[in-house]
Amino acid sequence: MIRLGVPTALSPRLCLALLGALVVALLAVPVTSSPARADGPGVGAPWVVSLGDSYLSGEAGRWAGSSNASSSRADALGPTAYFDNASGTAEQIDRCHRSRSAEVFIGGGVNGLNLACSGATTATVGGNGDTFKPGLDFYDNGAGQVGQAKALQQFASTHNVRMVSVSIGGNDFNFASIVQSCVVNFLYSPTWAKDYCKDDSSVVSNFTAANVSAVKARISGAFRNVQTAMRNAGYADTSWTLLVQTYPSPLPRGSGIRYSQSGYSRQSTGGCGFWNADADWANDYALPTINSTVTGAVAASGLPNAKVLDLSSAFNGRRLCESTVGLYEEKGIASWQSPGAVDQTEWVNQIRTVSTCCSNSPYYVQESLHPNYWAQLATRSCVRQAYNGGAVRGGRCAISGTGLVNGEPRMALQ
Repeated sequence: MIRLGVPTALSPRLCLALLGALVVALLAVPVTSSPARADGPGVGAPWVVSLGDSYLSGEAGRWAGSSNASSSRADALGPTAYFDNASGTAEQIDRCHRSRSAEVFIGGGVNGLNLACSGATTATVGGNGDTFKPGLDFYDNGAGQVGQAKALQQFASTHNVRMVSVSIGGNDFNFASIVQSCVVNFLYSPTWAKDYCKDDSSVVSNFTAANVSAVKARISGAFRNVQTAMRNAGYADTSWTLLVQTYPSPLPRGSGIRYSQSGYSRQSTGGCGFWNADADWANDYALPTINSTVTGAVAASGLPNAKVLDLSSAFNGRRLCESTVGLYEEKGIASWQSPGAVDQTEWVNQIRTVSTCCSNSPYYVQESLHPNYWAQLATRSCVRQAYNGGAVRGGRCAISGTGLVNGEPRMALQ
């Protein structure tokens, strides 16, 4: 019988042989690594997502100033300005008017997704054949139409969303119908018997204490829906920021309008058919009430990660019909690409009526009194400054100089 014994010591030659065999064995074992994590909360390139209404979607973002002589003078983006489907041939949602100049596209290694929709309120309306306007909710008709909170949740689960920018509440105050009332009253009452919109019952009803309180509650609920969407997508409240925008003044007070309120030129030429008293009311009461409701809703929502971007005076000096700017033909400027055009033309679109009447018109009624191409890029600058490399901050957005910087107006976040 052969006995197998265990040697008490190994020779150096045997040790080297065993070590070599071990190395060969280890090299033969396939090396495995943890699978790469897919983009999602905290992983991947950063994104900013915009939610809300026309003031964020980019409504009127096609037009850089206004001209009654030739639309081409102010046409910065052309007829495809609002096309946002995958092939760039149509809108994903008809009349959401998500323009290519929308402020969410801040660049600098940060991606942007525009989910805002012109005409949106806090709650989804339409669908199933009617005009669809997604609100900041979780609406889902099972056929691809979803609310903006639901769309955010779906997107954020597979992308690294660092900031959500929101503009909402203006349409809950019936902004469009208020503007319509003011223009109609201007056109259909004489200077010796002015009919003001500020005291029309249909307008006043939007600003009662009860309605302001109700709108504030709806806006606050919309902010909480955004929080819920992000939580459902896997985010802690501290890993992203809600940037809430207030609304800018689109029209100066009556004394700052360059057209007389006598006659019809204020509307027929300028596209700003407001009586002085109504323009004063809009700046001194209506806009502050809407904006205080929005900021009050931020506090009421209780979100610990919310910041406010104050746009209330961001366009002052460049507003519709303001005496400091003019139409292209009034200023003798050839087009929006001419030197100095950004400083001498309006940043807010005209209130258009007759010029939108026909199928071949390049204009839409819904573009009226909205921040145009210049204003969208100006706000984009402030949104970029608010993003602040990911350390989001709030502040007041204001014009800081003349000319363009990298194609954008000079703005400062104060």
